[in-house]
Amino acid sequence: MSGHPGFGAHTDPSFKSKPRSTSEVVRRVGVYLLPYKLMALGTIAFALLSLAAAFTYPKLTQHVIDEVITKKNTASLAPVMALLIGAFFLRELFNGLRIRLNNGLEQLVILDIRRDVYARLQRLPVGWFDQRASGDLMTRVIEDVNSMERLLIDGTEQGTVAVLSIGGVLTILFWTNPVLAGVALLPLPVLIGGALWYTLTAHQRYRAQRQAASAMNALLMDNLQGIRQIKSFGRERHEDARFGARAEELRQGTLTVMRAWSIYSPAMAFASSLGIGLVLWFGGTQVLANKMTVGELVQFLLYLGLFYEPISRLHGLNQMLQSARAAAERVFDIMDATEEREVSADTRRRLSNAENEKGQAGSNGSLLRAEAPRMRGEVHYENVGFQYSPERVVLKSVSLHARPGQMTALVGPTGSGKSTLVNLLPAFYQATAGRVLIDGRDTRELPLETLREQISVVAQEPFLFNGTIRENILYGRLDATEADLHAAAKAANCHDFITRLPDGYDARVGERGVKLSVGEKQRVSIARALVKNAPILILDEATASVDTQTEKLIQQALERLMAGRTSFVIAHRLSTIRTADQILVLRQGEIVERGTHEELLAADGLYAKLARIQNTTFIEESFERLAVN
Repeated sequence: MSGHPGFGAHTDPSFKSKPRSTSEVVRRVGVYLLPYKLMALGTIAFALLSLAAAFTYPKLTQHVIDEVITKKNTASLAPVMALLIGAFFLRELFNGLRIRLNNGLEQLVILDIRRDVYARLQRLPVGWFDQRASGDLMTRVIEDVNSMERLLIDGTEQGTVAVLSIGGVLTILFWTNPVLAGVALLPLPVLIGGALWYTLTAHQRYRAQRQAASAMNALLMDNLQGIRQIKSFGRERHEDARFGARAEELRQGTLTVMRAWSIYSPAMAFASSLGIGLVLWFGGTQVLANKMTVGELVQFLLYLGLFYEPISRLHGLNQMLQSARAAAERVFDIMDATEEREVSADTRRRLSNAENEKGQAGSNGSLLRAEAPRMRGEVHYENVGFQYSPERVVLKSVSLHARPGQMTALVGPTGSGKSTLVNLLPAFYQATAGRVLIDGRDTRELPLETLREQISVVAQEPFLFNGTIRENILYGRLDATEADLHAAAKAANCHDFITRLPDGYDARVGERGVKLSVGEKQRVSIARALVKNAPILILDEATASVDTQTEKLIQQALERLMAGRTSFVIAHRLSTIRTADQILVLRQGEIVERGTHEELLAADGLYAKLARIQNTTFIEESFERLAVN
């Protein structure tokens, strides 16, 4: 997905996040709150109850100063203190309940968003991943989803409570002392202006920071996956420098955000403190003139603190909103990407009718499998063309016919279109001209699940998941029995080496199968294909990088795998394709020769020249030699 180790650190420029308005981000993120409306309302309710308990504190404090301390009313002190302590207890009780409910809501929403993003990733076409770095995608699924969720949970709860708190306290302030309330609001234009400045300028800073984080994570993942190559070429210092450069970009991006916040936050705090100072100044003159009591002034100041505290919280929420907006844009880039085609319109109607008749809504998967019996495996390519762009044409009017059970070998120099040709069969890519048919049915009209159930793929470089050997083999068919597992392993010539391992089939293979040799990984991947038991096989010849004995074992396993299946083999050795039912020679995206081994030798064309000079190991090397000569 991310290319050679150390060379896929940057995300593709075309994958830059699409700018989105704050209202769009809030609206789309807010959808995830709808299933949990009661929990969200409960969180807000507990926050408001906690706030209501806090509102009693200034009034009780004023009563203690004016009615108890000033009048030396000792008998009233204990009851008032009991009320005050009770108010504090209720405030923290409701706050604790709010935190607990909020945390549960937060994790449910994170789960929903993350599952939706992952599900969309699973349904995007293979070509979409070709220009995306794995580390960048992981950053979006993990870090950006968390930032995006904070907007939803904290923004909803804290924003709602802050606004209601400001409104409630402002009402109390004007009811208590309208003149002092007017004085307290003098710094308000500064607060509003500062918020506008930060909101209008912050988005670019946060976007740059998120992109720098993705670039660093992409490089990190590439280097972890390519650690053997880094060590074998002695490039540790080189990669240290590359990673240091990415980390420095992230540091600078983060500092840019922090510098703005270091101006904005203290300035807003000063404006709030200025309001308190003005109230204390003006209120002090009122107390000296005996126009208000000390208790009333203290009460007003305490309420004023409850006014400016949610304003300060709104400033923090504004910062979080800008960060979440940048993160949400990156997540929505995934969510808005065009999925692979899933089901044709006719199939959708049939499924819908079947569901209505059977009352089994949501069972598309089983219905698809029910109407998709095993195919015979007859394949037609009719004038198929493919291009990544108008400037990059890969296949030109390719036609071929593979009968059920036939072996078709594809040979040609690097870049001739062999891999692209076979990748069109399971619809990893869509032909841009012509059509591909299986058993006379256009693959574009088949649901992808149905189509891919008919095809097994064994790559030259097998991929094993970081699990057990058992899990990797059964990945071919999750409901296979233990007998199926052992039969496939024996047919793939891997049962013997598996049973010699300390944990046998439950031995863990490590990341990408690192604990197994190349030959062992290849035989496990062949066993996986055998378990799947699909009628069509795509094989990128698997014996190029192994010793003679291992090659023999793999070749035997491949012969068993190909028996009775329609096979497409990308050939690297002539020894593999001598028995092929047809050999297709590709050059520059076109089939220039076709026939059996003997027929092509008799034609004395390109293939015959290749066969005569192939004292080297690989066909592609021989093509290159022919090109030079």
